[in-house]
Amino acid sequence: MQGIELEKLLTKVSKPARYLGTEWNAIHKAWEENPVRMAFVYPDLYEVGMSHLGLAILYGVVNERPGMLMERAFAPGPDLEGLLRENHLPLFSLESHRPLTEFDVLGFTLQYEMSYTTILNILDLAGIPLMASERSAGHPLVIGGGPGVANPEPVAPFFDAFLLGDGEEALPELLAMVGSLKKEGAINDRRRVLKAIASMPGFYVPSLYEVEYNNDGTVAAVVPREEGVPERVVKRVIPDLDAAYFPTQPIVPFLEVIHDRMMLEVMRGCTHGCRFCQAGAIYRPVRERDLSILLRQAEELVRHTGHEEISLTSLSTADYSRVEELARALAAAYADRGVSISLPSLRVDAFSVRLAEAVQRVRKSTLTFAPEAGSQRLRDVINKGVNEEDILTATGEAFRAGWQAIKLYFMLGLPTEREEDLLGIVDLARRILDQGRKLAPGGKPTVTVSVSSFVPKPWTAFQWEPQDRVEAIKEKQKLLRTHLKGPGLRFNWHEAEVSFIEAVLSRGDRRLSRAIVAAWRRGARLEGWSEYFNYSCWEEAFRETGLDPAFYAYRSRREEEIFPWDHLDFGIAKDFLKRERRRAWEGLVTADCRSGRCTGCGVCPGLGVDLILKGGPRDSAT
Repeated sequence: MQGIELEKLLTKVSKPARYLGTEWNAIHKAWEENPVRMAFVYPDLYEVGMSHLGLAILYGVVNERPGMLMERAFAPGPDLEGLLRENHLPLFSLESHRPLTEFDVLGFTLQYEMSYTTILNILDLAGIPLMASERSAGHPLVIGGGPGVANPEPVAPFFDAFLLGDGEEALPELLAMVGSLKKEGAINDRRRVLKAIASMPGFYVPSLYEVEYNNDGTVAAVVPREEGVPERVVKRVIPDLDAAYFPTQPIVPFLEVIHDRMMLEVMRGCTHGCRFCQAGAIYRPVRERDLSILLRQAEELVRHTGHEEISLTSLSTADYSRVEELARALAAAYADRGVSISLPSLRVDAFSVRLAEAVQRVRKSTLTFAPEAGSQRLRDVINKGVNEEDILTATGEAFRAGWQAIKLYFMLGLPTEREEDLLGIVDLARRILDQGRKLAPGGKPTVTVSVSSFVPKPWTAFQWEPQDRVEAIKEKQKLLRTHLKGPGLRFNWHEAEVSFIEAVLSRGDRRLSRAIVAAWRRGARLEGWSEYFNYSCWEEAFRETGLDPAFYAYRSRREEEIFPWDHLDFGIAKDFLKRERRRAWEGLVTADCRSGRCTGCGVCPGLGVDLILKGGPRDSAT
């Protein structure tokens, strides 16, 4: 886009800093000197996308390589979208303000199902056909990655390929292959390009697979269309995070973003085995970073960013073997410089006063715990692995250490849930509030209860289970809203209709792509924001396409049913998930494999990797 045109547009939008691309540490590589060009596209607003660690990692790892460049693009706000459409201008990248059609590869991250209509909107604004089958040699390759690739089938017709698993090594390999094909003059042979991608470990090319259906609408098989295409695509794994790239000069936004802080990734994976949790399954095995490496990375982050908070990120940071030592070392090094330490993910059985004191030296924020269920029976069903004593001990220590605000996360509609489980949420919240009034030194403690609705996800022990109907979820929300009233108590909930659409898309098949297009044509986009979600768009889309959303969300699966994602391999064995499902119904808890006893999930032998711990009960790699 011409600079003068962009300048005129940005004088008319509410947050022009979203689109400038001139932030501190932004990388501007010469276009002509880097013949392989990719745009990382986050299908949400800048403020959300710039809080994504994956973007920072891939942006750095690609741009440090000669001959390659990566620029960024985000969903425009409604004001800029209107101006682009009104002036017939294409969506552009931030660094060079070039149209997205000028890039060789567009890489979308699929972080949540409600971004799918925004992906279509971005493709349309860029002037790229929505369907991969309708793109010609001159169009960019459209690649997807992220947790949504656990089941990419609902959006498969829109993508040329998907990357399963870690991208630090796989993505540069893809771009190197694209560069080689460009040199050979073969990049315009799209079929050859797609077959070459399909031959690379971890890459899934959906157009090279045929989906067969049974008479009842379930999937009969997903099979390769031709020889040389793998029957199952196995995810990529970085086996050793100590040797992996990590960005220590991330971009510092001009405007406030969702997570305006330094992010220090202490580990990947989680061993707790909560039966509803997809992330805990698809990011296995646990791989921890060495303490000395983390301290060095933190020092560089502080020097290169100017942020005032270091967030120790992972799925369950308090499980990092040397978390207390790390937190204390960081607090000692940076507290006097006004830099605070935060642990966004705390397990209630891994908390201690010492750890609380280590992270509170600069400033206290709300502490968040996730009991998930209000009764011990239901916590055992979901394999949460904590009891009420653990919860009250953790919150009591937090109040004694000076925190005034506690936030509790729960889920509604979990399998086997009863009314007493819901009332248990109320009882636990009130007991914690009473505890705070007795233990918190001064002030007025608050307890915030936030509930989301259970969404059955692929690769979990609950992938066979139905979701509660919207009406049932709303009744449960009403019950909690009635009881969670009074000074010091706050109640937040997630819109039931949003969770319903998430459930439809999370376990859907390729036929749902028609409904996604229909919803987008009716105005659906930016649906991660409550103010933009319009349920009627989806109701009309399902009517138009003749698809029954209840078939995907409310139907209990047969144990032997073939799922739309069964031709993909994230390492975790389906037989293991079946065993975990049965144990859930029996109320049996499965131990954490950090304890030294293998649970038989299949990840380590299946992927040829292993658990890597840097201290604690299983010292070093095991």
